[in-house]
Amino acid sequence: MNPEIYTHLHAGDYHRAHALLARGVPAETARNLAELDLDDRWEIFQLIESKEVLAVFLHMDDEEQANLLETMGLDEARKLANHLPIYTLARTHEILPSDYGDAILDSLPHARRDAVLAILRHPVDSVARVMRTDFEAVEGGTSVIEALQRLRASSALGDDVVSLLFVTDAEGHYLGYVRLSTLVRAEPGAVVGSIVESRNNRLAPTDNKVDAARLLQRTNLPVLPVVDTANRLVGVIRFDDAMDVLEEDTSEDVYKKAGIGDLVHNKDVVRSEKLTSGGIGYPVKVRLAFLMVTLAGGLMVGGVIDFFEDTLAAVVALAIFIPLVMDMGGNVGTQSTTIFARGLALGHINLDRFFRTHLIREALVGLAMGVVIAILAGVIAYFWQGAPNDIPQLGIVVGVALFISVFTASILGFLLPWLLVKIGVDHAPGADPFITTIKDFTGLAVYFGMAAWLLAAHMPA
Repeated sequence: MNPEIYTHLHAGDYHRAHALLARGVPAETARNLAELDLDDRWEIFQLIESKEVLAVFLHMDDEEQANLLETMGLDEARKLANHLPIYTLARTHEILPSDYGDAILDSLPHARRDAVLAILRHPVDSVARVMRTDFEAVEGGTSVIEALQRLRASSALGDDVVSLLFVTDAEGHYLGYVRLSTLVRAEPGAVVGSIVESRNNRLAPTDNKVDAARLLQRTNLPVLPVVDTANRLVGVIRFDDAMDVLEEDTSEDVYKKAGIGDLVHNKDVVRSEKLTSGGIGYPVKVRLAFLMVTLAGGLMVGGVIDFFEDTLAAVVALAIFIPLVMDMGGNVGTQSTTIFARGLALGHINLDRFFRTHLIREALVGLAMGVVIAILAGVIAYFWQGAPNDIPQLGIVVGVALFISVFTASILGFLLPWLLVKIGVDHAPGADPFITTIKDFTGLAVYFGMAAWLLAAHMPA
């Protein structure tokens, strides 16, 4: 994209940026908008001419549409939603936060809302989820010249849809299709029903969308008709949507291996973009919410130290190893969460086998690391502070506390992100604060508890 656009954006000159970015080609404008931060995207979108707004929005992908609807605020989203196709509303509703998506649907006229809900009631892998209702059909008794005039007046339809004209009887039952090229060459006075082509390639709303996309690919048609149980034409599946379905299908195994479906993947895309782009309100709100856990946990850990104040005062050497116990567990927890996140994204972690495979393996890794670190640190603590101060038990205290801290952090580094994924909470900013709080509390509790027990001989009478 033109670097000058970013210069104007950084200067807050959205009108000049818009003049360079939006050149009257909706598809190109949509591609350019996708490269902007969320807030800049909305600022530019507001400047697009009203006659092009809908076309630009519909050229965005599902995640970009959902992001824009959320960025613009509920009032503006409701206004735009009244002009969006039913299938677009259904797709974005699946990605938006449930409360926000429901609020948009509630503002729609009853008929449109019911139509969206009817789509959402179908399985996510069905044709109904990718079916569109913008198609052109005529009765078989319509003349060729009338059909051409009908197509000429269909300014709302794209070239890929108009290239086929569907034919029905008077009751709307599907009879077949006519290619535009055939229609142009036919005698003007002939009836469309006399030049109908194949009526065999048709789909049902309940058909599997991947199978439907492959059928469309094999037939080399731009669209395929979708009919209900009574053979009435109810929609079409377009070639571009079919290619999107096949692209999703090639990634489906990766998502399944990662333990997440396409819907969760889409939501992760939206979350990631909002955390890394646009205004700071969302990331501040999300990250502060989890850091409140750390704040509360830090106060609890302070309570543990306060409770064992007499022990710490009696054996000052204990204070030397507090940072070691706390930091070691934190580093192990960060390692584990990072490994989990990368494995989840790359498909190396299957949450269907999480407990019997991945968690057990991580527990064994934590056990081995805990033993090595405990022995090494315990020996160092004994010779450095234990023996010289006549408290040989200090090596055992440090070693056991570190073992508990490392082992606990290792397990939590896998278990907590898994739990957050399962309940639908963003695990990226959420796992570490919980891990830090739990391992600090348990590690220090064990550390001072053992110190009070094993070093009782050194406590004041």
